[in-house]
Amino acid sequence: MKKRLNQIFGFVISSMGWVFVLCTLAMDNWRISQIGGEGGNSIIRVAWFWSNLWKDCYTDSTSVTNCREFPVLWNVTPYIQGVRGLLLCGLTLGFFAVVLCFVGMECTYLGGADSTKDKLVFAGTVFHVVGGIADISAYCLYINKIVTYTFGPTVSRGVLRYDLGPPIFQGLVGGFLILLGAVFYAVTVWQIIWPESKAVENYGGNTYMSPTSRERSLYTGYYKPSRQYGYYTGSGRSSRTKISKLSQTTPTKISERDAFV
Repeated sequence: MKKRLNQIFGFVISSMGWVFVLCTLAMDNWRISQIGGEGGNSIIRVAWFWSNLWKDCYTDSTSVTNCREFPVLWNVTPYIQGVRGLLLCGLTLGFFAVVLCFVGMECTYLGGADSTKDKLVFAGTVFHVVGGIADISAYCLYINKIVTYTFGPTVSRGVLRYDLGPPIFQGLVGGFLILLGAVFYAVTVWQIIWPESKAVENYGGNTYMSPTSRERSLYTGYYKPSRQYGYYTGSGRSSRTKISKLSQTTPTKISERDAFV
């Protein structure tokens, strides 16, 4: 029951994180700048400049917006291309991660045996972690570029300085939710991630197996005694010797039919 709850929490939290990241791709105001009066006190002199991953826009005090969409891919600013690529790669990995974890969850009737389902959850956890790190790296790259243009000592005074918009913070929250969901998944499959060691001590070249691991072996299934030392039956004699002696001491009874012949 505890394993099932952890997997459900991991699925809900990680899926919510991926939804946050996906929404940021279509949101405006990744970066924002304002020129003019304080919040519209002056109708003529106030203007807002904002951008996202796909276009640059300008909005005046009359709420008229003019946008310039980015040109073809090879003419886009390099850091915008990097942010796009990291986000799209992360979302692709996230899609496979959600599918694998859903199939491998204990509460679903898909995936086959428990060992197979655990392996699917483990693979989905790895995809969640890699995709979440890729998304967080994309937002950090964008933040680094904005901060460089805003606080850089070599930037001239005529350059437009931008502030961070809401999509950046929403995307960072989504990335951390993805990693948190991956932690919940990892707790349920910790035996696969960190397998317990079977060998405990070594005496005279022979490996001693711990009592808890004698019932099953890691590679050979159920634990069986080694034939090197023979089979212990309690009396020091093998069962084959006992059977042979018993056959020698037991008198042979001849049936009447054999005696007649």
